Amino acid sequence: MVLTSEEAARAVERHPCPKCEVPAGSVCRTRSGTVAAKYHTGRFTLVAALREELAVPVPADRHPGWKWAPGPEPAEEIVEQAGDPIRIGYARCSTAQQDLDVQIEALTKAHCRTIFSEKISSRVRVRPEFEKALALARQIKETAPHQRVIFTVHEYKRPARNSAELMALTADLQAAGVELELLTGPLSGIYDPNGAGALLFAVLAHNAQLDRNYIREKTLEGQQAAAAKGNHGGRPKVFDDDMLTFARALRANGTPVPEIAKKLMIKTGKNAGANPSVASVYRALAEPDNAALDQEEAVS
Repeated sequence: MVLTSEEAARAVERHPCPKCEVPAGSVCRTRSGTVAAKYHTGRFTLVAALREELAVPVPADRHPGWKWAPGPEPAEEIVEQAGDPIRIGYARCSTAQQDLDVQIEALTKAHCRTIFSEKISSRVRVRPEFEKALALARQIKETAPHQRVIFTVHEYKRPARNSAELMALTADLQAAGVELELLTGPLSGIYDPNGAGALLFAVLAHNAQLDRNYIREKTLEGQQAAAAKGNHGGRPKVFDDDMLTFARALRANGTPVPEIAKKLMIKTGKNAGANPSVASVYRALAEPDNAALDQEEAVS
């Protein structure tokens, strides 16, 4: 856990100094009785987050070099009881039109200390807020190995929607010793990836893949049903049969393609009333004559 200069100073001053023997709440002092420029090493090593530091400077507002005077007693620190978990929440929806309020409200009620949210499709491989949430969970666990850290989501579809991503999440949480919490759904609850929760991840991965396959199948069925009714989707064609016949007749008479484009007019769509582009005319003329092909097939 990275502390700012002010946070480091407050953390150090919660402990008395074993070298200059100043009480908690006071800055370190030199042998001459002035305020030291840096806290003594034996003091800041008492703080777990600072044990790798080589020096912790005394803040300027403590007046390094001035005559030393005892500081105020430190305020009583509220220490979280052992076993109280730290929850990191993550909320996600696929499109900008969807709303994250329901997920965020549920994560807040679950007492998540920090909530990361983003509007991004699960098919996107790099999801910045998701990576930040996992990184914070890992960092807290590394700093306090005995502290329970829980990665909390509204439902199992939020962090991933296919087997590969869920299994990757499983490996990540297992390696970090972080638990997973699902707030809704038939499998709601807290799961330890190193215990019985390992089976849950396999079930989640299978269910997620089934859901994705189901959505894909229903989408294809809808497209086929629309096509049977003559709605093929996509942009409307610029050329209808009459325009194409007229264009081919002009081309057969030797009319240049740019001139043909000026003689044609689009009948439907947002460009109705305008002339087609020269490129569109070239593409239309390059397409085979479907009627002629049908006659050839009938004869053969």
